Amino acid sequence: MTDDLLSRHRAVLPDWLALYYEHPIEITHGEGRHVWDSDGNRYLDFFGGILTTMTAHALPEVTKAVTEQAGRIIHSSTLYLNRPMVDLAERIAKLSGIPDARVFFTTSGTEANDTALLLATAHRRSNTVLAMRNSYHGRSFSAVGVTGNRGWSPTSLSPLQTLYVHGGVRTRGPFAGLDDYDFVAACVDDLKDLLGHSRPPAALIAEPIQGVGGFTSPPDGLYAAFREVLHERGVLWISDEVQTGWGRTGEHFWGWQAHARSGPPDMLTFAKGIGNGMSIGGVVARAEIMNCLDSNSISTFGGTQITMAAGLANLTYLLEHDLQGNARRVGGLLIERLRAAAAHVPAVREVRGRGLMIGIELTRPGTDEADPAAASAVLEAAREGGLLIGKGGGHDTSALRIAPPLSLNVAEAEEGAAILEDALRSIQ
Repeated sequence: MTDDLLSRHRAVLPDWLALYYEHPIEITHGEGRHVWDSDGNRYLDFFGGILTTMTAHALPEVTKAVTEQAGRIIHSSTLYLNRPMVDLAERIAKLSGIPDARVFFTTSGTEANDTALLLATAHRRSNTVLAMRNSYHGRSFSAVGVTGNRGWSPTSLSPLQTLYVHGGVRTRGPFAGLDDYDFVAACVDDLKDLLGHSRPPAALIAEPIQGVGGFTSPPDGLYAAFREVLHERGVLWISDEVQTGWGRTGEHFWGWQAHARSGPPDMLTFAKGIGNGMSIGGVVARAEIMNCLDSNSISTFGGTQITMAAGLANLTYLLEHDLQGNARRVGGLLIERLRAAAAHVPAVREVRGRGLMIGIELTRPGTDEADPAAASAVLEAAREGGLLIGKGGGHDTSALRIAPPLSLNVAEAEEGAAILEDALRSIQ
């Protein structure tokens, strides 16, 4: 059956629509932190549909909310008052930390970032945007235009003039050998120099932890230091929280809070985990920025009642069960377990991350040369062992990405770590 579905997939869908595994699998159902494929195989899910199943598969509270809302009304567009949308917007605005916040809902992180770029360029009357090297912000024309990862940039054409800044990757690049203090200082000096040679930018868009880039991050405080430089020039800061938001890093609810010396960003974008599988994205911005558009705009599917009901139930569950705290506790155990396992595998260059957002970078032993073949081999071996993980990275997709649902328990963390250890050893 899977072979037949694969043939049909290839006959009608784009060649560039990537599939994992030499023999792709069809996931048919899930429960908690586990999923099953169409052959009846059970897997521990350490990727959650690309960090999207944030709390748990088939979470009863979310399933009930979706079912009850579907029995009333599924959709009406933003042309009509929408109580679930207002309810969720109120909660997100308060949680965002942005003063006088306004929330606009979209259907994806790509669309959220696209909207933030529209707002920034309209507000600042500039189409110049600063972005980070190794970054990823989505697959729309404008989002691709600010993506600093060549593996996800299919065209150099863009409606924006994008300038790329150092700092998103701590252990590579010209400043990698510096200590944290000097690293931040060097990146700030580079930013100042760049601003001296360009037209005034609209904004800096940055992921606090780079997702597709392999879960890389700068030292805490880098974006606060950037913010001080940008604020003097009126340049906005957009924090792309599509992957880091909602407590996944454990230490903070938002990724920007690791850089909080200068306060919240002017805008933040979100998506993925808030819907626990439902299509929700959005932008939070100060009112003066959100309200700067001087033409009509609506959203047909952003904020639709059924997705808002799911988001409300999911957010309530996350907060009431302190899943941020669980990510900190269980994630801390998991990352230490993985570091201990990786210490005996020469191909592992680095184990990094926070909370339940962990990256394992693979290189050819004794070098800094990326080894995408090794990453693919570990991905396959983990699946054979009953574990689903992801991969990414700015250096030829040589990083493994580990991001389980935030309700992961200690026994499941130990089980997943053991499977990963065996998978890593299998490539030696």
